[in-house]
Amino acid sequence: MNALTKTNYNFPGQTGKYCGKTRDCYFVGDDIMVMVASDRISAFDVILPKGIPFKGQVLNQIAAKFLDATTDICPNWKLACPDPQVTIGVKCEGFKVEMIIRGILTGSAWRDYKNGCREICGVKLPDGMRENERFPEPIITPTTKADEGHDLNISKEEIIAQGIVSKEDYEVMEDYTRKLFARGQEIAAKQGLILVDTKYEFGKHDGKVYLIDEVHTPDSSRYFYAEGYEEKFEKGEAQKQLSKEFVRQWLIDRNFMNREGDVMPEITDEYAMSVAERYIELYEGIVGEKFQPAQTEGDIATRIEKAVNEWLKENA
Repeated sequence: MNALTKTNYNFPGQTGKYCGKTRDCYFVGDDIMVMVASDRISAFDVILPKGIPFKGQVLNQIAAKFLDATTDICPNWKLACPDPQVTIGVKCEGFKVEMIIRGILTGSAWRDYKNGCREICGVKLPDGMRENERFPEPIITPTTKADEGHDLNISKEEIIAQGIVSKEDYEVMEDYTRKLFARGQEIAAKQGLILVDTKYEFGKHDGKVYLIDEVHTPDSSRYFYAEGYEEKFEKGEAQKQLSKEFVRQWLIDRNFMNREGDVMPEITDEYAMSVAERYIELYEGIVGEKFQPAQTEGDIATRIEKAVNEWLKENA
């Protein structure tokens, strides 16, 4: 059990640091960001008390592959991955909106629909839909990006009216979102998967809209297995899926949803390793390549620091 759960670097030229739930971001100079994908794991807006070996590597390398596979659609922030758990890129001013796009009625959208909701984020939904049914065409259901707590649903019209994003920039983000999702679906189909829904984040650099953050990872996306999808849908059965939903379900089965009075169940080494194995399975299923574990003997943080310092020395 060797997992990276905390970092505290001071890189040459470092001007700031931000720690999210699972990633630590270091700012170097005016326009470089070093994003370290830790092995922390979160669910229900809380960080679990034990790290998951290789999780950071899995997410970082999936995101890197999809960023590289979509550069013809839009510019993105990635410059290099000097370590399996690190992406170095262009520092962008992030928009306070997450662009969620859905191809199938499932998850929270289905729960709302089942309770009578026929409009999500200003998008009207037809009557008579069933769980896991494809939308006539993918729908975009943006949320505000909260610094703390839950993100909130919001419509395109509200985003523009409130000045959160300009009409011009929003329409660029909307166009990129549809094209990125179509590309993600194409790539997933080659692996026998259906990209069900996902989120994209965008920022601005030198006056241009850039794709930022992670892309098409199992933490930011939901995948179904294509084989058996139609049969399961017709029978009303649960779909076989690739996402981190299995972690949430494990917590729910142990009466933890981060409600008042809920007690976090014990995360044993055995369970943490079983989650690591599932993340590796996710990687191989989504990417279609054998996972090559990074060196975890010794100090992971030192390995990362050395790789980043070497890159900065040559490039920054």
